[in-house]
Amino acid sequence: MAQTECTSCNDLRNQLGLKEEDINSIQKINSRGLILAACFGGAALGISCVCIPFVLPGFRKYCLPYVPASNEQVTNVLKGLKFCDRSKRLLDIGSGDGRIVIAAAREGFNSDGIELNTVLVYYSRYSALKNGLKARFFKRDLWKFDCSPYGNIVIFGVEQMMAPLEEKFTRELVRGTKIIACRFPLPNLTPIHTIGSGIDAVWLYEV
Repeated sequence: MAQTECTSCNDLRNQLGLKEEDINSIQKINSRGLILAACFGGAALGISCVCIPFVLPGFRKYCLPYVPASNEQVTNVLKGLKFCDRSKRLLDIGSGDGRIVIAAAREGFNSDGIELNTVLVYYSRYSALKNGLKARFFKRDLWKFDCSPYGNIVIFGVEQMMAPLEEKFTRELVRGTKIIACRFPLPNLTPIHTIGSGIDAVWLYEV
């Protein structure tokens, strides 16, 4: 069988007019092609694995994209926290890279963050550990997460989610809970303080 295959190969080579050095060149090209294909395939797979945690939230009912808080926004949140009780736990909803939770922990708050993006959750845990803080971060869906144990809530939301989020807060939060809304206000509650203006504005509410 092997001899028949070799004879067939030789016949085909003769018909095509290929020399031995041509065959060797083709084999080298094929080897390089396979290596390049493997490299590009591995790179594509790696990029996909990194991007998936950032893209998947966009397919949910309310898309809460990862947009890092600016320094001005963090400063305004900290100003709002001066009106909050440090003895009560703080929750940052959609905590992203953890900068609000970490900043609050530095101010003496027992701070937690919930986030859907696995990469950001682990990055936030690393940042807290690096800074010697006891802030905690969890991968959770905010709509399935019980907010009632928290006396202070921070939310960087998008406009279309603020009304259903307000309904959730009204159902779950105990009387006296403080809420700091960033970028967009809650539609029906009246803020007790407004800090900053434009995209950096934050609104402080008391349930």
